Amino acid sequence: MATVKLLSDAEAEAIPAVKAVFDDIRATRKTDFINNFWRGLANDPVALARTWETLKATMTGDTALTPAFQEMIYIAVSTANGCTYCVHSHTAAAKAKGMTPEQHAELLTIIGLAAQTNHLVTAMQLPVDDAFLVES
Repeated sequence: MATVKLLSDAEAEAIPAVKAVFDDIRATRKTDFINNFWRGLANDPVALARTWETLKATMTGDTALTPAFQEMIYIAVSTANGCTYCVHSHTAAAKAKGMTPEQHAELLTIIGLAAQTNHLVTAMQLPVDDAFLVES
């Protein structure tokens, strides 16, 4: 159960700042669907607008990464952070943007391997090799 109210379309329409963001989400994503993340965040129109603008610039802007690859990174980070909602949301988005079943399987293997080796390195408290320390 959500800890915040999920704004309906009618409620969003009554708040100009929320309506503007929802309209932009629909236009940018070319869909009428507004997911629960945005509906919950709409309780704070300033945070809604700020978060949408940052996400839109990062995930739909001019980027060197393909849209599917961006979503795959989001899946990996969401898995590490334990965010079930985001794992589901971004897996659906990655599939819609062209992630194949084979890529998804490989991604899951890499996520599992990284989790395992990260925990091992943390448990062993290994120093970082000088060769891996690059100066900027």
